[in-house]
This record gives sequence, C-alpha cells and structure tokens, in this order.
Amino acid sequence: MIPLTNETILRTTYLASGAARTTAGDARSASDVGSGLRITCVHQGFELYGSDRCFVETVCTLRTIHPTAQIDVVLPRSGPIVAALTPFASRVSIEPLWILRRKDLARLATLGLMVLPLAVLRAYRRLRASDLVYINTTVVADYLLAARFRPGRSIVHVHELPDGVVLKVLRALILWSGAHVVFNSRATERVYALPAQVTACVVYNGIAGPPGAKPADYDGRRPLRMLMLGRISGIKGQDVLVEALASLPEAMRRRIELRIVGSAFEDEARERALTAQIEAAGLSEHVSLQPFVSDPAPLYRWADVVTMPSQKPESLGRVAIEAMSYGVPPLVTAIGGLPEVVEDGKTGWIVPPGGPEPIAEALMRMISDPEHWRGFGQAARARYESVFSGKSAADGIAAMVRTTLGGPRTAAPEAQHSTRPSL
Repeated sequence: MIPLTNETILRTTYLASGAARTTAGDARSASDVGSGLRITCVHQGFELYGSDRCFVETVCTLRTIHPTAQIDVVLPRSGPIVAALTPFASRVSIEPLWILRRKDLARLATLGLMVLPLAVLRAYRRLRASDLVYINTTVVADYLLAARFRPGRSIVHVHELPDGVVLKVLRALILWSGAHVVFNSRATERVYALPAQVTACVVYNGIAGPPGAKPADYDGRRPLRMLMLGRISGIKGQDVLVEALASLPEAMRRRIELRIVGSAFEDEARERALTAQIEAAGLSEHVSLQPFVSDPAPLYRWADVVTMPSQKPESLGRVAIEAMSYGVPPLVTAIGGLPEVVEDGKTGWIVPPGGPEPIAEALMRMISDPEHWRGFGQAARARYESVFSGKSAADGIAAMVRTTLGGPRTAAPEAQHSTRPSL
C-alpha cells in the first residue's frame, strides 16, 4: 500500500506501449481515449504471485471478449505485474488505494480514516467514468464503498478466506457495495455465506498451462526434487515443512532436495528467521532458499513434487493447479479450497494441517514406494485440463461480465438462486 501521506501525489500511467508518464486530474480523462466500452480493473497487488497472475488473466479475458474497449488498470504501486499487463491494458495507472491489510489496521483506523473520503471520491469518479469496474480481492475498500453509489457496474473477485472480525468487515463491504461477486472456490463461497439475492457464482482459477505433462522420471535412485513456491508467511507453512524434513531420519533427508522459492512481503525478518531455522536444523545441504521468480516454468519442469503445506486456509491453491498443468503431483494440506484441487491418492496427496508429522509421513511413503505414485502426474494433468484450464476460467468470467453489463444501471442486482454454479 502507498503510504497515506502520498494520497495527493500525481498518478503514474503506463500506456499500452510500455512508456510511462505522470498525469494529474481525475479518472474521467480515461474516457477521452476512444468512444467505446470503458472498463476499469483494480488490483491491490503489484507482484506476480497467485492473485496477481489471476488478475492478469482476467484482464486478458476482458481484452479478448471486448477487443476495442478502453481498459484502464489501477494499481497501488509499480512492480513486476506492470509488464505482464501492458499487452492487454490500454493504460496502467499507479494510484493510492485504501487497502485493508492486517499490518496496517492500526494506521488505517487513525490517519487512514482522514483520507478515506478522498479515496472513496476518487474511486467514485472512476466508477462514474466506466461501464464496468472489476475489483480484484475484497480488501480494496475505497472501490467497494464507492460501488454502492453506481449500482450494477461492479464485479468483485473474492480470493480471501478470512475469519473472525476480518470476515465480518469484508462480508459487510461486499454487501454494502451491491457488486456482483465471483468466488474462486466453494470454500470461499461457504465462508462468506452471502444471501441469495446477491448475484454471485463460483469460477475456479484457471491457467494457460504447457502443451502437455512432463514425463514422470523419479524412480528413487536420485533425490526427490520437491518445490515450494509462494510468499514466505505463516499462512503458507514454510516453517512447518522445514520441521517435517528435520524430523526425518538422516538417510531419508539425504534423499530429498527441497527448493523454497519466494519472498516475504515487506518482512525481511521472516526471511532471515526461515534461513536460521534451516541452518539450525542442519538442512542447508538439502534445502535452498531462492527469491521470487516471475517465470516459475523451469522450476515446475525440475520438480517431482510440489507442496503447499498451508497452515491457514487457502481459498483455492493456484500453485497446486500450476503444478498439475505440468504433470507434477501436489502435496497439500486439507484446508480451505485445497481439497477441491487435489484428489488424494490419485492426482496428489492431502494431509491434515497442524504440524509436521503428516507431511513427514507422506514424504517417507513417496521415497519408499515411487512406483505407487508414478501415474499421479498424468492424472493431475487430466484433472487440470478438465477443471482448471484457462478456457474454463475465461468462460466463467465472461459469463459474469455479460450478466453485469446487461443488468440494470439504476438498481441493485436482481436476485439469483442460492445454489450457485461453478462457471
């Protein structure tokens, strides 16, 4: 999130050509470019992790179904995502956003409230200048608050699986906004439990994977190549995975090569703590830490197994889906939407969360009997093709866009059946 003191800065805009310029004035200037459909896409991130990649793919879908539209993207900061967006966006603007992040809650509840009216006004101007506004994730509070005053124009894509007070706040924001809702999993839909009159659907995250699955070549005679890809955090469970490896007999540890790839979000102390944990456990020869990479394809081709040992609910599990697209079976915990992705004992492994023991037991089985799971990779690829392909996700998003653009502009969305389809 851009510091609150920067709420009045000029906006940096990246044109589709990739050139950058700084512009003043409100968002209505976006409508001056062309006279066709005007779409605004708002995202809280700037990297290329799961929700960031999903956002890029949605912008690509919007460009495909509306090739002549003016598509403006709004981000809180420049980052790796900008280059990925420029082929599809008419322009990418860097603007302050009022983003609900846990680490910023104290500041948002004090100084943040002073600038919230300005943030909502800025978002309202964008809404007023747009035929459709796509809001990626529920934490972009200013746009959800402003959406109430331009009913029937907004879609919010829900990726979060919160609990407690945070869930109550985000659910209230969605209901206040009157936006149409896309959930990325059944688990997410169940947690929010929106009333039947809210227009909503479930669209699984889909990706454009490689042409086919990689061959399964692990036979136990070399170390098992295991990959963990994602932001370093307590949610993702890197520390629990290291504990699991440390608990194995030395003979088993020597038969595993683990790469942990990713960075902590503005938290170098967490990265240092993970490094210290690996060294203290005597795993430096078997475990390597690598920073975030924008193109994980070589890593998936290297890996025999990809793991998501999440200790708090994941709304779905994009890394597991990406692994399956390469024919790499995932090892995941039975939490959140991950069981919707992996079929235990067929396309991968599902173990209970809460500690290292189930992970360690699964690793020992993999190493001891590689023949048992030789067909998991092909089965994982087949499941990816049938459920999680890029086309499946694009079709679902396109259906919700048609519903929103075809709906009323002066009233809240019409009631829908409470049983929502997976599109």
